[in-house]
Amino acid sequence: MSRTLNLGEARSSLSSLVDEAANGAEIIIAKSGRPLARLVPLAAPQARRKRGLLKGRIEVGDDFDAPLPEDIAAAFLAADDPAVYDAG
Repeated sequence: MSRTLNLGEARSSLSSLVDEAANGAEIIIAKSGRPLARLVPLAAPQARRKRGLLKGRIEVGDDFDAPLPEDIAAAFLAADDPAVYDAG
């Protein structure tokens, strides 16, 4: 649901408009008939992820942080340089 109010109306009833927006309404605020702003509800905050959900299900190899082989490292570097990388 969306409704449009002029700036004067919005100014005099801002508190109730914020309550309406918090309940899901969309309020358009206009000046001289030209829409200028939109008052909408904030998105609900996302729940924090719980640590350790995958504990014991993922294995990190001993060489996880070992340097990449030269050919693979060169491929990454070439991808950053359009003059060197040919997708061709």
